[in-house]
Amino acid sequence: MKITQRVKKILDNYESDNPGTKANLARILMQGRLGGSGKLVILPVDQGFEHGPARSFAPNPDGYDPHYHFQLAIDAGLSAYATPLGMMEAGADTFAGAIPTILKLNSANSLSRAKEDPDQAVTASVNDALRLGCSAIGMTIYPGSDVAYDQFEELRAHIEEAKAAGLAAVVWSYPRGGNLSKEGETAIDICAYAAHMAALLGAHIIKVKLPTAHLELAAAKKVYEERKIPIGTLAERVRHVVQSCFNGRRLVVFSGGEELNVLPEPGLAIADGRDPVPAFRRAEGRPVEHHHAAVLADAGSQRFLMGNPGTRRGRTPRPRTGGCGQLIKSAGAIRRSISLSRS
Repeated sequence: MKITQRVKKILDNYESDNPGTKANLARILMQGRLGGSGKLVILPVDQGFEHGPARSFAPNPDGYDPHYHFQLAIDAGLSAYATPLGMMEAGADTFAGAIPTILKLNSANSLSRAKEDPDQAVTASVNDALRLGCSAIGMTIYPGSDVAYDQFEELRAHIEEAKAAGLAAVVWSYPRGGNLSKEGETAIDICAYAAHMAALLGAHIIKVKLPTAHLELAAAKKVYEERKIPIGTLAERVRHVVQSCFNGRRLVVFSGGEELNVLPEPGLAIADGRDPVPAFRRAEGRPVEHHHAAVLADAGSQRFLMGNPGTRRGRTPRPRTGGCGQLIKSAGAIRRSISLSRS
């Protein structure tokens, strides 16, 4: 596998990692339609665990089949596919080597009553990831939860084991629980804090939600205002979160944000006002995953453009869903995700 200078520069930021881990990061960064650009898009499918099968897949029954999600990620030209153990095992042989995979090692479910202390159970292991040929492990932490310290210790132990085995580590860092307000879960000071903690715990790739301009913590608000930290626009907030991850030395993925209406032009892109990032076209009318997988941009991006799924061989795409199973119609809406790396 030949890597680009852009990817080589990103790998140089991971100074303590062994060749195996860097090779797996390179596989993810060189895969798909953004391969070699230093940007990436990941399709995670853990909605069955989080919300149950009917809520996740009934609107698009194809989603009940694990092979559907592997093929979706491949057809859409994505960088990697992430899922829990059972889903990964169900397609590991058929799709071996077709796309880099990330084994989700912990999961939660909507039956839990935990509010102030949201948590996730460890449901897979680093050995499972090695056995299934994965490029990385993935784990979720909830900074702010009353059990966050236990989560940090679990994460750190799994990252240590993964790195020793030559695997990369992806961390979903989603603040919630404790005294955090609902608005505070996506506040800029909290999102930046959560991303920084994931970097401190050893993550290679960090995923957070798109931050709002809200400031949750009084002590942080004082600093933001005194130092005039720019957070007025989404682009400024994105830059600030990336800066919080070792000044851009760690890859950051953003998910969520307001729904965007689909535009008439085919493809899906995020542009910085000058040069658009190459667009994804949805394969055979199947849209890219709702709010987790979409196109990416650098920290200067300010415009977000979404396009209709194109047609092939004269076919008219029918309403389908991404791996999440949420119904997305061609005239409907799709959530956006941004992935950034150091410019």
